[in-house]
Amino acid sequence: MILVDTALAKREAMGQPIRVGLVGTGFMGAGVVRQIALFTRGMRIVAVANRNIATAITAVTDVGLEPTLCDSRPAIERTIALGGLAVTEDAEGLASADGVDVVVEITGSIDYACRVIVAAISAGKHVVQMNAELDGTVGPILRKKADAAGVIYTFSDGDQPGVQMNLVRFVRGIGLNPVMCGNIKGLHDPHRNPTTQQAFAAKWGQKPEMVASFADGCKISFEQAIVANGMGFRVARRGMIGLDFSGGDPNSPLVNLENALPALGEALDEFGHGLVDYVVGARPGPGVFVIATMEDPRQRHFLNLYKLGQGPYYLFQTPYHLCHFEVPNSVARAFLFGDSVLSPIGAPQVGVATMAKKDLKPGDTITQFGGYEAYGIAENWDVMESEGLLPMGLAMDCVLRRPVAQDEPITLADVTMPASRMSDALYAEQSSLFAERPLRRSAQ
Repeated sequence: MILVDTALAKREAMGQPIRVGLVGTGFMGAGVVRQIALFTRGMRIVAVANRNIATAITAVTDVGLEPTLCDSRPAIERTIALGGLAVTEDAEGLASADGVDVVVEITGSIDYACRVIVAAISAGKHVVQMNAELDGTVGPILRKKADAAGVIYTFSDGDQPGVQMNLVRFVRGIGLNPVMCGNIKGLHDPHRNPTTQQAFAAKWGQKPEMVASFADGCKISFEQAIVANGMGFRVARRGMIGLDFSGGDPNSPLVNLENALPALGEALDEFGHGLVDYVVGARPGPGVFVIATMEDPRQRHFLNLYKLGQGPYYLFQTPYHLCHFEVPNSVARAFLFGDSVLSPIGAPQVGVATMAKKDLKPGDTITQFGGYEAYGIAENWDVMESEGLLPMGLAMDCVLRRPVAQDEPITLADVTMPASRMSDALYAEQSSLFAERPLRRSAQ
């Protein structure tokens, strides 16, 4: 963001850096610690929390910072006041601590993250999160709570949903009307699992189940769901259209997205405007795109002159997403400008339904995103509600009560859900607030 660098330079010169508390120091969180500590003026990491304290210690010592172990909110506050860096297992204490201006949540969890974010909002902290699974499940109700508290709740720059929204704002800013927001994948196979993705995960130092959630479509479903909720868009059908230009062969040459525009235009003509979707096997990858229209004939003439074609659809692309590199921009936008990168604008439009990855039998437990039992696909929220579909964000640790065949949707009635989860309570509150009837619940 062009204004952010100047604003942060002023904070640095004034000796008033934005104080960041970060929860989740895994692969991505450790990258954010590095980016802020070594490369971001006007911002300072003052506290980090992780359930595995050794991982948190490594994240800060790897960038030359000295950790102070803290076991409570008062200890965290004392450490910050003395100019130290608090490292703790008490994430809720960090989220509510004095001396923290913005809480950054990057855990990939659901219930744990809910507790952290609700604590931060209750304490009057801005929240920047890189947790599409959380946002695609209970983001609308968390946004409602943040608005009531007068703070920002937002997804981050850098990851593909945030990149899409930045591109949307550019497109709108020059007078065009976005009609589709898209994500680009190199592979989509809903039956991928941690075993099939083990080698790739090891190569890049990532968790196999996280990589599997990218390959099986769960991650992209959550990412496009939160873009839909930030735009008021929908999906054309369950699972999105998902045009595949690889012909199902991940080794086939990539197609330039400009050459795919006619097919995307045909999809828009068939299904209507205001959609989120994705494509497989196209360049740029892994990038994002926005398709927009322009009504003014003179402006269409100029768009043609500037090599964007004759319309009626115009393609805009961002050929990369830089994830943790851009998170500090989101922190600065929230704290200095009250600006959200991406946040639900009202009632949910799209959710993520749970599908059986294999034949499931009574007693089977859904263990994790990218696991062996289930994958998620994007579905319009009214359909999810009317059919009682189990939200993928609530599926972890649910136990099957009856059999579900491979690639069939899992409903709330098919499972027994864990007791006393904040995420379930928030989802029920969200459903009651935004729907004509409350969420149908399974037997506990």
